[in-house]
Amino acid sequence: MLMRPRVITIGLVSPGAARHAGPMRTVEQSSSVGSFTGELRHIFTADNGGEPMQSHERVELVAGLGIAGDRYAERRGHYSQIHHEDRQLTLIEMETLEALSRDADIDLAPEETRRNLVTYGVPLNHLVGRQFRIGTALLYGGRLNVPCKYLEILVGKPVFKPLINRSGLNCQIIESGFVAIGDGIRPV
Repeated sequence: MLMRPRVITIGLVSPGAARHAGPMRTVEQSSSVGSFTGELRHIFTADNGGEPMQSHERVELVAGLGIAGDRYAERRGHYSQIHHEDRQLTLIEMETLEALSRDADIDLAPEETRRNLVTYGVPLNHLVGRQFRIGTALLYGGRLNVPCKYLEILVGKPVFKPLINRSGLNCQIIESGFVAIGDGIRPV
């Protein structure tokens, strides 16, 4: 039987969520598994916890570890003491940053999120419990990232509450590979 794609609209789920929800967007999805292709817009690492994030065009993702040279792969990050296998890589949606600016009048630059990868056109919440590819690497979306007060301290902006339920995705790297700005992001 041929599966036809259906179009779903991702938007607000309740009136109370309006302050924290982002712009509505349409994503094509097949009836058996989600199907979409997004794009990698930014790549960041830091040598140590609390240090400024450094931008990269291309990095190596190491299975079971993280981004080669990043603070968490080297166990020098703020949360390294509370290591978890699905926090080898962190992602956040560019649309979240746009919503923060529009809805909360908070301008948060991509590097200020302290996430490793910034995506566009990817409903990250839909990747929880799923495998997906970026570049040549295979990832597993472990759980949603929870905002923290530490980020507010580092950036000096009231981002904790606006980032609730949209602070990104924590991932496990299943297969090592390289990722570069502009790479497609797709579920497998």
